[in-house]
Formats: sequence, structure tokens, C-alpha cells
Amino acid sequence: MPKKFRKVPPDNAVVCLCGVLFAFVLLSAGCQRGPLRSNEVAYVAVPQAVLRDRVAALYNKVGTVTNGQKVEILEHQKRFVKVRTADKQEGWVELRFLAGQDVFDGFAKLAKENGGLLAQAKGVTRAELNMHLTPARDAESLYRLADGEKLDILKRATAEKQPAGPPRNSNQLNQSKAQPQKPNPKQAVLAKSTPGARVATIRDANPPSITIGASVPQTTLPGAKPDEPKPMDDWWLVRDKQGRAGWVLARMIDMDVPMEIAQYAEGQRIQACFVLNRVHDEEREQDKDVAQYLVLMTENKDGKPFDFNSFRIFTWNLRKHRYETAYRERNIMGFLPVTVGTQNFDKEGTQPVFTLKLENEDSQTTDHTYRLAGPLVRRVLAPGEEAQKLALAHKKTASKEHGKTAKKAHHAHSR
Repeated sequence: MPKKFRKVPPDNAVVCLCGVLFAFVLLSAGCQRGPLRSNEVAYVAVPQAVLRDRVAALYNKVGTVTNGQKVEILEHQKRFVKVRTADKQEGWVELRFLAGQDVFDGFAKLAKENGGLLAQAKGVTRAELNMHLTPARDAESLYRLADGEKLDILKRATAEKQPAGPPRNSNQLNQSKAQPQKPNPKQAVLAKSTPGARVATIRDANPPSITIGASVPQTTLPGAKPDEPKPMDDWWLVRDKQGRAGWVLARMIDMDVPMEIAQYAEGQRIQACFVLNRVHDEEREQDKDVAQYLVLMTENKDGKPFDFNSFRIFTWNLRKHRYETAYRERNIMGFLPVTVGTQNFDKEGTQPVFTLKLENEDSQTTDHTYRLAGPLVRRVLAPGEEAQKLALAHKKTASKEHGKTAKKAHHAHSR
């Protein structure tokens, strides 16, 4: 006969303990699904954003935040975060309007590294523009430039043109629920958050297919033939009046060049412009001290492997009261930056000088210095360069003489 086991009623203490544990698990799960609280910091990456009193279709406006303003994040809730400003305003704002601390630090580093660079030209924006952390359309952006804002132009870069679409930067932070994405280990998440909501990410600081000052072979775009040249974008590193630096599309910047000079561009693109000196014209009604310019130009096309391929010196004719071309060089390969200053030439006195970085026949970049002596432009040879120039000229002359001798000997032999 099988033994019958008698059911033993559970001990009350065990039941209570199990109940407490189960309730703790439910409470923990409920807390994890709720909004997070933290002391994270973010920055407003749009011209202006409204602070709401609640996350709902109907809300009251409790304040506004402006571009670059620092806010403290208090709570996360799907596509919105609750923030507190420096003047203690609190409200909800869309997450995509904010950029993280990593992006702010990246722009601060960019401004510090290029703070001492001499401006190569002055530019004016054609429209409202985002300043990007790297020369790419989908790069992180934080600061916003106004239409017609004047800028210092510092450097040029080229990058493969990207297809049209919304920029993939850190102020567009929400992931689509319809198309979930796997986390990228190279992306630095600003803070922990509920599933489906992140505060900010930052891309790889060294994106591919970007070259400062030149273009290189790039990866093939979908649908493009291997032999076809890749469409490229030119970018300018600019600095605004507040000292902030960032990359903008070159085609969205107009050079701030006097119309009297710009009319001589002849269909070329002006890349940089420098004032060499000024001459006094008493007969002019206004601006009697007239500037004389060095102007760098290139073909009107993005992606060239050089920054400029010609330059002109514009001097002011005191008799005819107009600009004239005092000097011009074409078919060169030049690179920024250009330096401008003065130098003493003994009996001739102090004269304006400028130095260009040009690529020679051996594909080596060397400095070429010129001076403006009145209306004339002369080359300033570096120490030892005169001997090299004479040796090269002698070599070319000897080569020509050898060719002539060989030709005469050939004719004599033919007879």
C-alpha cells in the first residue's frame, strides 16, 4: 500500500516572507518603468524652444530656452525631458532639441585649438546655418548661425557628399520604435534612461572620407559607377564673433569682398582675401585710404585637391582712381593658410609681404614669399633658394645645349 502524505499547512512566517518579496519585485519593476531623475547637463541646440508645464497635447508655456543655453535634466519621459535653467525655470522640452555634454566639450576643444588662427577671409551666411563639429552634413551640431551673420574663415575641408535627409546628430536623440537599432559600442551615451529614450550620443570623432584642404578617393556611393567621380562638398571652418568655431557648407557662405574686387572674379570662386596695405587718394569722396588686396581664387567646383589655383594682386591707380591687376599667377596648386605682414628691405624700406604654400614639380609643398614694392610685385627668395634657382637654370640651359648638339650631330651623320 502506498503511503499517504498529509498536507501540512504552510507556516505563516513563510507566507509573509514570500508576500513581502513578491511585493518588492513588483515595486522595483514599477520604479524601473517610471521616469528617471538625474543631475545630467545638456545644451539647447535649436534657436529657441518652449518650456511646457506638462507633456500633453494641451499645455501651458512656462518659459523659453535659447541656442547654447545650459540646462539641468530632471526627468525623462519618452520624447521629452524635464529641465531646469540657471534662473530656476522648470519645464518639459523635446529631447531632440538638446545636445549632450560631449558635444559641448567637442565644440569647446575645436574653438580652443583654432583660436589663434589668422582669418583667411571674412564671410557672410546666406541663411540660418548649423555649425557642425566635423565637416559632414550628419555631424553633431549645437550652435546656430543667423542669416547675414559675419564670420572669420579659417580652414577648408572636403568630404564626400551625403544623400539628402535629416542630419544624424546628437540633438535628434530618439530611436524609432518601428525600427529598433542595436546599441553602437562607439557611441557614448550621456546617461542611463528608460528603454527607447536616450539623452545624447556622440559619433566617432574621426569620420571617414574627410580631408582637410584636399580631396582623396572616396568610397563608392550606391548606384554610382566605379569610374565616376564622387560628388564632393567643400566645407569652411568658421569662427563667429563670440569665438565659437564649427564647420559649415562652403556654398552657404558668401565672401565679404568689396564689389570693386569681386567683379574681377571672372567666374572663379574667391577663396580668400587679404589687405596688404593702404594708399591715400585725396580725390576720393569717401574712404580716402584705399586698401590694396591679395585675392586667392579657384575653379567654381567643390572637391578640388587644392585650396586655390591662382592669385591676383589688386593695386589702386592714383591717377585713374580705380583698381588694377598688378600681378597674377595661374595654374598653381596652393594651400591655406596664407601669412601676410611686412619686412624691411634696407634702402627700399619696409614693404608688405605675403607667403603662399605652393606645390612644386616634385609634389612637395614649399613657401613662396612675395613683396609689394609700390605697384610692382617681386619674389623674395629664401636663403639658399637663389643658388638652387641658378643651378636649376644652368641645368636647363645645359640640357638645351646638349639637345642642340645632338641634333646637329644627327643631321651631319644623315648627310
